[in-house]
Amino acid sequence: MTERITTYEKKPVDKLTFTDDGMFQEVMRNPEISAELVERLLHIKVGHVEYPELEKTIKPFYTTKGVRLDVYLQDDDKIIDVELQCYPQEALGKRTRYYQSMIDMDSLMKGQDYPELKESYILFICKQDPFFIDEENNISYGLPCYTFQNVCKENAEVNLNDKSLTVIYNASAYEVAKDEKIKSFLHFISTNEPGKDDFTNRLSRLVEKIKDNEKFRTDYAAMNLHDRDIQRAAKKEGKQEKAIEAAINLLQLNKLSVDEIAQTLGLTVEKVLELKAQMEAETAQK
Repeated sequence: MTERITTYEKKPVDKLTFTDDGMFQEVMRNPEISAELVERLLHIKVGHVEYPELEKTIKPFYTTKGVRLDVYLQDDDKIIDVELQCYPQEALGKRTRYYQSMIDMDSLMKGQDYPELKESYILFICKQDPFFIDEENNISYGLPCYTFQNVCKENAEVNLNDKSLTVIYNASAYEVAKDEKIKSFLHFISTNEPGKDDFTNRLSRLVEKIKDNEKFRTDYAAMNLHDRDIQRAAKKEGKQEKAIEAAINLLQLNKLSVDEIAQTLGLTVEKVLELKAQMEAETAQK
């Protein structure tokens, strides 16, 4: 008999760190902090950011698989999606590809034409290396940063010039980062130790200040983070029975739609509907 995923518990407020769900978004709510983090990691200048959008959902059509972006920023000529990844995720490359397509679709549906599309950046901050030479033996490439841009395979000097860039940081390789500011930030992400860097110390102090904020404590208590633990555990295990158990738990919690459960756990809509019908039948018999 497999262990039920419901053993996962939500982290107490006082134990939260910058990289935890809820806390990361709350810290990034500060436009100056968001801009400074982006400028440090992408080496670009960010103009005035009016208000970072947290957990922005893009779902252009009812039948479209939507995306929920951790932190979405834009200024006059740039759109930046910042994602913090504490757990390994399958198909990270295809995930970034889809995020990019949804961001472009969202822009075009607001009336922009192709030439008007802003520069677009997908920024992932991962606690673990997502790229492996030999995944079975857990041998990764070990780079602190992976940057991807569309260029011509036949001649690298030819750039597609689509104004999109994907940057993925691997915090576990902070020791080999050459840029001292990057090294300090990745060290903080990996260890939760701010060191001597001014920016990471400000982040750490802000985390502690937020923990004492009564409104945040109340909001955090109401957050459905337990569901996220279930979802991530199911993805990590990659087993059908785990996904089914997680789907049953989510159906019982009645927080997500059938489509959202299917998309999150990699099950078919038909399978989730089948599980829902079974649950309803069992409830009716009681």
